[in-house]
Amino acid sequence: MASRNRRAALASGFTALFAVAGLGLGAAPAQADPPPNPVCNPDRDYLWEDIVTARVEPTVTDFLAVAIAPGTTGQYTKTLSEIDSVRTTVNDSVEVTADFKALFVKVSAKVGFSVATTKSSTRTTTVTDTVNFNSPGYYGLYRGTRKVTGEWVRYLCARSGPGTGYWINTTPGSPGTFTTFDVPEQGTVSCGSPEPAGTLRAAARLRLFCPQP
Repeated sequence: MASRNRRAALASGFTALFAVAGLGLGAAPAQADPPPNPVCNPDRDYLWEDIVTARVEPTVTDFLAVAIAPGTTGQYTKTLSEIDSVRTTVNDSVEVTADFKALFVKVSAKVGFSVATTKSSTRTTTVTDTVNFNSPGYYGLYRGTRKVTGEWVRYLCARSGPGTGYWINTTPGSPGTFTTFDVPEQGTVSCGSPEPAGTLRAAARLRLFCPQP
């Protein structure tokens, strides 16, 4: 009986903590896989995280359109204009601590490529590109990345006895959110060369507003 009372008191304490934090216990839980075991060992287990969703969006961060007229081909060095930026965030906060590095490692596994795992941004002071244009045409100089956004949940192991515990969802009302990004890419696209749909190069080429055939 005493053990049951301790578990009830512990559960009440966590409920009060979440209520004070404004995490909304009454809403539906996040649609994520729960921890593989319903119980945990607080002497060994600390937390368990799961990525609920991860969406990949090619994002052009810097761009410049260049028209090369006949007789003007050659090497040019151009400064691109910043049109967007991507930064790592957790729950809309840019203060990404080392505590969330493992979360972004899980994101990398989810999307199949490495993403930024610490406080970071694509923003730079200036972006320049030196290109040798061999033929006249309408070109786009770009820099960008694959932006990744999604939701995550975290469980903490709450002690219920010596070497025993149970998982507590720290985001029971709704999942947490995150933003991160792939390694930035810089290159050149042109109206004369179509690009595969859904790629960063295709997103950059769309900014040229190429005439339809």
